[in-house]
Amino acid sequence: MQIAYVTSQTRGETDRLLSEIAAQLQAQGKSLAGIVKVSNYQSSFENGCDMKVRVLPEGPEIKITQNLGAGSDACRLDPSAITEAVTRVETGSMDGPDLFMLNKFGPEEAAGRGFCNVIGSALEAGVPVLVGVGGASIEAFESFAGGLAVPLADNEQAILDWVLSAISGHQTRSPAATG
Repeated sequence: MQIAYVTSQTRGETDRLLSEIAAQLQAQGKSLAGIVKVSNYQSSFENGCDMKVRVLPEGPEIKITQNLGAGSDACRLDPSAITEAVTRVETGSMDGPDLFMLNKFGPEEAAGRGFCNVIGSALEAGVPVLVGVGGASIEAFESFAGGLAVPLADNEQAILDWVLSAISGHQTRSPAATG
C-alpha cells in the first residue's frame, strides 16, 4: 500500500503541482484516475475560492463551488458537485490505473465523505495514491491514512520521484508482471 501527500504553504501551489504532474504522466502514457484542479479556470471571486476539477483521465470538468453571493464567507463547496465528481471517478477510470490522484483532501474527506471510499478502493487494489492536503486538513488526513502516508516536499522533482517509484513498484507486483 503506497500513499503520499503534498502540502504547500503557497496558495494554489499544490493544485498547480498536481495538475502539471498529471499532464506529464499522461504525456508519458501513464494511466491516471482521480481528479485535479483545472489550472486555467479563472475564479470569479477575489479570494480565488471558485474552482473546477477535471476527472482523470480525460474529463469531464466539473465546477465544484457555488455562488453564495457577494460578501458571503461561508464554504462555497457544492456537495452535489462533489458527489458527481466522486461518482464519475468511481464509475469511470478505476480499472487498473497506474496512479490515483486527488487534488485536495478537504473538509468533505475530513468528515469521512467525499473521496474517502475511492481512496480506500484504490489502495485495496494496490494502486498508488497521491493526495494534495491543505494545512487545515493535515491532522484529519494523517488520521485517515493511519500513519502510512509519506509526506512529500512541495516540488515537482520530489513528487515525480515518489510517483515513478510507486508506479514501478505497483507494476512489478501486478499479476501480469509476476505471472
